[in-house]
Amino acid sequence: MRKSSNSFEKRRKELARKEKQREKAERREQREREKATRAPGSEGEDPDIAGIVPGPQPRDEDDA
Repeated sequence: MRKSSNSFEKRRKELARKEKQREKAERREQREREKATRAPGSEGEDPDIAGIVPGPQPRDEDDA
């Protein structure tokens, strides 16, 4: 009788795996749609460091 519970367990795991794959595919498609509709930024510029000036920084008036 233990064998039938194993097949149910296998089936449940298989369905869970397929559901996870389906959700992952949906998220991937959503990201592709968002990427296609996103406003184009300046190519090659990292938005996290945009506008940062390299080199010595101006002194704060508190330090002087």
